[in-house]
Amino acid sequence: MILAFDTSSSACTAALFDGAGLCLSSSDEIIDRGHSERLVPMLEEMLKGRRPDSIIVGIGPGSFTGIRVGVAAAHGLAIGWGAGLAGMSSLALIAASGQCDGPVAAAVLGGHGEIFVQEFDGATVQPLGELINLTPADAALHIAAPVVLGSGAAALVAARGNGEALEAWPVAKHALRLPPALRSLEPRPFYARAPDAKAAA
Repeated sequence: MILAFDTSSSACTAALFDGAGLCLSSSDEIIDRGHSERLVPMLEEMLKGRRPDSIIVGIGPGSFTGIRVGVAAAHGLAIGWGAGLAGMSSLALIAASGQCDGPVAAAVLGGHGEIFVQEFDGATVQPLGELINLTPADAALHIAAPVVLGSGAAALVAARGNGEALEAWPVAKHALRLPPALRSLEPRPFYARAPDAKAAA
């Protein structure tokens, strides 16, 4: 069995798949904060004593705290279960969750008035460009996809003056829709920019 989960956004999302890729169970909650308190109980409720052979965890970009919570939990579970562990792109998971045809962009708020955004093929979830971290106005010069998904979608579409903005979050039950390269990443946080907090000298 494969367990997939993501805590990089306001959503706490998890799904359990059998060896053939069939989704056996899934859970999605919009909680904004408190992922560290909610994630483990959510997984316990879903697993009902079952022990996955492998884990796929969302590594970002997104909320720095949320990413750390998910990746740390995944490492702990993988050690305890002796399970394989891989990371997946949280932006790709948003794109997959939209289930759109044609080019789509996944955009999430990244702090300092900037957004993380990347374009994907809506059908295959293959990347159509590199991830960028810019203000909505600057990102609007680079992103042409007519549909934009995620917490940063409205800001990008407003700056661009055209397109459709859809509020969306990562949904773990779509994890296996991601191309293998985007769900076999190194399982460590991918922040896409330096954190605000600085270590004391």
